[in-house]
Amino acid sequence: MEMHQVQYGSKWIEFELERKNVKNVNLNIKPDMTITVSANDAVPLTFIYDFVKGKGPWITKQVKQFEEVQPYKQSEREYVSGESFKYLGKQYRLKVQEAEEEAVKYFRGFIYLIVKDRHNVSRKAKLMDEWYREKANRTFQQLLDKLYPLVEKYGVEKPMIDMRVMKARWGSALVESNTILLNSELIKAPKHCIEYVILHEMIHFKYNNHSDSFYNMLYALMPDWEKRKAILDEEIVKEL
Repeated sequence: MEMHQVQYGSKWIEFELERKNVKNVNLNIKPDMTITVSANDAVPLTFIYDFVKGKGPWITKQVKQFEEVQPYKQSEREYVSGESFKYLGKQYRLKVQEAEEEAVKYFRGFIYLIVKDRHNVSRKAKLMDEWYREKANRTFQQLLDKLYPLVEKYGVEKPMIDMRVMKARWGSALVESNTILLNSELIKAPKHCIEYVILHEMIHFKYNNHSDSFYNMLYALMPDWEKRKAILDEEIVKEL
């Protein structure tokens, strides 16, 4: 499949394009919010872009619905004391406490989930999800700032960071909007693994493919990238 994107209003719609023997242009949105479009080889790319734009209102509505329910439908956790949660490659035990002022904190091997009602699972899930997203926003931006000088000398413009939950990939380079889309679940991986994903996607702004030139640059800037990727693929995936 090929990755494409079209602008709809002030936002960009990213989608996977699969060329196969189908009569019509078909669009599908998976529960993880991945958008796929299938069309035969005779359909021009400009037609497909216009088709996706025309579906903009429906796509926006469907994605919003998935965003609202996803953290809770996918979770099998009860959010009770003793459960294990991963953050930046380390395991933390959960301690649930009741108090009027709700918060999530981590300290000395524990994540403290402070809620008004310890029996409200959906509220506990929402608090944890918001905590992870806040940590991810801050960490991803810090690592981008750290790594960008490596590619700046190659004429790469500093990209923006966006994120969402994705099942199929850790990241994606949205070249047209100069944005790196990261899987928010990466916040559970060690920092050096997150660095690999960010650098991988930044190099795509120089080589928007996986050619020899792409990998030569990746090896030059991060010689141990394969070890970092192996940790993601073999260890972190088991947690997700």
